[in-house]
Amino acid sequence: MDLNHVVVFARVVEHASFTGAAKQLGLPKSSVSRTVTRLEDELGVRLLHRTTRKLHLTEAGLAYYERARVALTGLEEAASAATNLGAEPRGTVRMSAPSDMGSLHFGEMVARFLRKYPLVHVEISLTSRYVDLVAEGFDLALRAGRLADSSLVARKIGVDSLGLFASPGYLRRRGRPKTLAELANHDCILFRGSHGKSEWQLTGPRGVERVTVRGPLNADEMGFVQQAVAAGVGIALLPTLGVRLTAARGTAPMPVRLLPEYSVTGNGLNVVSPSTRLPSASVSAFRDFLVAELTELWNSA
Repeated sequence: MDLNHVVVFARVVEHASFTGAAKQLGLPKSSVSRTVTRLEDELGVRLLHRTTRKLHLTEAGLAYYERARVALTGLEEAASAATNLGAEPRGTVRMSAPSDMGSLHFGEMVARFLRKYPLVHVEISLTSRYVDLVAEGFDLALRAGRLADSSLVARKIGVDSLGLFASPGYLRRRGRPKTLAELANHDCILFRGSHGKSEWQLTGPRGVERVTVRGPLNADEMGFVQQAVAAGVGIALLPTLGVRLTAARGTAPMPVRLLPEYSVTGNGLNVVSPSTRLPSASVSAFRDFLVAELTELWNSA
């Protein structure tokens, strides 16, 4: 099969006309029409319904186009990657990351990368929303939690745990809980709680234990919860890595760890990319840089 025939057919579908495809390809309209006819003859099926006003894909044509489009995109990306191989990374990299990445000093990492690769332009979208990498045009994403999407290629950074923390000021005002059950009588800062309460499930000396907690503040961003703890609002479950890093940088005082024998196994952190897209030199460089930086940070904290 002549791959050029497939390319011509795909362009006809994308332009919804032989005329538009012919203009893009720099070919006579008659040549484009004959090429599609040859492809149909090779396949033994009708791909397009031709009318005087419009072209319509047949059921077989739609199925063929969807698979051909993926294959042609892969070939284009492979050619681009081969061209860029060995060249200095350049171009744009688009990445999505959780909005609370500030505790990992993400901006400083990106700045170091840009100093190393001055021809790369990085676009970061910080959001708590789960983005569709392919549909929204992202090259990479930093994901916490279980990866349900099997179409993503993941590079694992590590797994954090959550502990109970409060500020010294709060403990002076309300006292220090001595058992897990006593948390029910304290002001707790809720992360994505419901109607002012939440059930915390922690693992301790006697296995998994649960306690229903209440509090005056509920938030959906962990960095904000950490700030509220420092301000003395109440007790919260915080990622231990983020707490240590923030305290080490001096950007906030170290909160007090409560009931250290209890913890919650946190979410794994991964750098992910679409498996259907061959990364460019700039995307590969940024991905490898972040994996190395975050892994070193994880192991040293």
